[in-house]
Amino acid sequence: MSNPSEIGYRGATACIAAGISYRQLDYWARTGLVEPGVRGARGSGSQRLYGFRDILVLKIVKRLLDTGVSLQNIRTAVEHLRARGVSDLESITLMSDGASIYECTSADEIVDLLQGGQGVFGIAIGKVWTEVEGSLATLQGENLSDGSLVLSGESNDELAQRRKLKGA
Repeated sequence: MSNPSEIGYRGATACIAAGISYRQLDYWARTGLVEPGVRGARGSGSQRLYGFRDILVLKIVKRLLDTGVSLQNIRTAVEHLRARGVSDLESITLMSDGASIYECTSADEIVDLLQGGQGVFGIAIGKVWTEVEGSLATLQGENLSDGSLVLSGESNDELAQRRKLKGA
């Protein structure tokens, strides 16, 4: 059995799960926006490995870019998300007016933003979390302890553990 920190996903798998191109993934890794948390590239031919949290952040970055938020503001938001624990992320909704990004952890905070009269959109991280779980369920990950390839849906990684808890 492996624990959550022992499963990594290669770049191509991370791209599929996050809905981004490999070019975007490579650029974001090289510029430090979203670096692989499991294993970084170590010279020519080495494989970057991304964890579940990395892929979640990749998908959020993609959503923010698609709505016109600047890369500079996204970098600030990503730095803020990095400082949060995994358990906190599911309860956060990111709101943006296209220029700034706001973190809302309660319905009251969202109402305050909306009463300001500005047009905003929201990204519920819990929903993105579920989408990433679904995408990774049928994709291969790499067990870091022995290098074997595993299907997330069949392994005992973080995703499988979370599914078991939800089903119990």
